Amino acid sequence: MSTEVRQMFSSIATRYDVTNEVMSLGIHRLWRRAAVKYSGAKEGDRILDCATGTGDLALSFKRKVGASGHVVGTDFCPEMLQSAPGKASEAGLQVEFQVADAMALPFADASFDVASISFGIRNVDDPVKCLKEMARVVKPGGRVVVLEFGQPQGLFGALFRVYAKTIMPALGGLLTGNRTAYEYLPRTAAAFPSGDAFLALMDQAGAYHERVAHPLTFGTSYVYVGTVR
Repeated sequence: MSTEVRQMFSSIATRYDVTNEVMSLGIHRLWRRAAVKYSGAKEGDRILDCATGTGDLALSFKRKVGASGHVVGTDFCPEMLQSAPGKASEAGLQVEFQVADAMALPFADASFDVASISFGIRNVDDPVKCLKEMARVVKPGGRVVVLEFGQPQGLFGALFRVYAKTIMPALGGLLTGNRTAYEYLPRTAAAFPSGDAFLALMDQAGAYHERVAHPLTFGTSYVYVGTVR
């Protein structure tokens, strides 16, 4: 799956930010703020943002940890990273970006205070392995933060599923020229474990002594926080 996912993101990389903004109506910005808030990151911390894409969450973390903090953003798709350094420079922020696989991170044990991944863990070949690897590079007592889609229930959930199944592929295809990518993304989000089911994956990783799920926007997405053993 990794090769196919890498090729898919490569094909939409140049239009990813615009498409994300249009399709989420800007709500993704609020979700990123929530992820930073629940991470407990503070000034001077070292942060790793996996599957950073074009770097938005990494930049949010850099604003939180300040000049004395250090943020590294990694992604396994080089094309997605191409705009990230320029975005950081325009914002006046120093963030390090490099190509790396979230399941095989090129960092020593206990290198970071926080490791995060947003809307990326459902695209890895082995989510439990990814959770273990992220915990490995975080200091004991530090946190791993996962921002991922959920499956909202009730009337809102029904409306969201219609939007995800019909409008999202059409709009994504129009904006990027790759309708298939925007059929894949909501399909995998709908099938991926959320809420308590995702917390069970964190338990399988065996790397966390505490974990909690914070639902956002009626359960459309979640921020999961695991405290590393």
